[in-house]
Amino acid sequence: MPALPAEDPSLLRSPLHERHVALGAKLAEFGGWAMPLEYPTGVVKEHTAVREAVGIFDVSHLGKASVTGPGAAAYVNATLTNDLAKIRPGKAQYTLCCDEETGGIVDDLIAYWYDDERVLLVPNAANTAEVVRRLAAGAPEGVVVTDEHRDHVVLAVQGPLSDQVLSAVGLPVGHEYMSFAEAPFAGTDVVVCRTGYTGERGYELVAPVAVAEALWDALVSAGEPHGMLPCGLGARDTLRTEMGYPLHGQDISLDTTPNQGRVGWAVGWDKDAFWGRDAILAEKAAGPRRVLRGIVATGRAIPRPGMSVSLTPDVLVGVVTSGTFSPTLRQGVGLALVSTSVAPDAEVGVDVRGRREIFRLTRPPFVDPSVRED
Repeated sequence: MPALPAEDPSLLRSPLHERHVALGAKLAEFGGWAMPLEYPTGVVKEHTAVREAVGIFDVSHLGKASVTGPGAAAYVNATLTNDLAKIRPGKAQYTLCCDEETGGIVDDLIAYWYDDERVLLVPNAANTAEVVRRLAAGAPEGVVVTDEHRDHVVLAVQGPLSDQVLSAVGLPVGHEYMSFAEAPFAGTDVVVCRTGYTGERGYELVAPVAVAEALWDALVSAGEPHGMLPCGLGARDTLRTEMGYPLHGQDISLDTTPNQGRVGWAVGWDKDAFWGRDAILAEKAAGPRRVLRGIVATGRAIPRPGMSVSLTPDVLVGVVTSGTFSPTLRQGVGLALVSTSVAPDAEVGVDVRGRREIFRLTRPPFVDPSVRED
């Protein structure tokens, strides 16, 4: 994710763009947006703030799409993989949009279930238009799919002290993991959901663009006594990699299925219908040829996407999809798509700049999560 040498006018900007520039953020292109990569504090300090105190992320590049009308929730449940019957209105759910024919993952997203006639979807930035296109094309009469990508700001307040920050600005805290509540702020409603992409206790806030700056300013001010730092996409990446959370476009994609990406837990296997069901069930029964696994360095090497994985110097068995230096563990960790013929705890070689470095396969997370703690 290289930093932008200069601002590119073709890229979309966050409603908080000027706030980031004023803070000295280094910007990078991500999903067609110019977003903060890191602030002058640096990735490691931002990462550590989230693990030990609290950090705030602007993730307004994430998509926002509403599915409304009679039978909206039933339509979402018949197309996306996870089963809304497992939850209830007022909760959010991680789910997948898969290709009808191949079962490949078009995108992974969060569904906010309001009621039978309203579901808010939060897909990845680069995939929003495609998810909306597919849902709109198959929508039954009366169900409307609307792209609201530019209408809302999305902020993530993450870390063990996140409750204190939100409480200080009058927003609700302490609700159940993966549940959400609406609360008034500056004359409008803000959605506060106990979700995140860091493995720490935290919240994601969805608010109208009109109050974006006021909400950011209030949270930043409230966070100062708690050591809160603004955090960029660099820290977001190291945090999610330590948890083994997949990133669409790297670890999972249209070329990987839920079985291969180890996200089968987000599939409602007993549902009668969802896009890609036949292909995904057939592959599950036969067994996928490759699977996403964690890798941990036995030495000082740091894995990077695209590096080859080998069982012996002459036997290639996979490729690194995500890799980083873990600020928490002080060693290299990552994810790799590896042949299922390889034992899940095997030692493998990773080609790091022409040197075959030894890594151990494992099952993430690499650090203990606290996201579900009450």
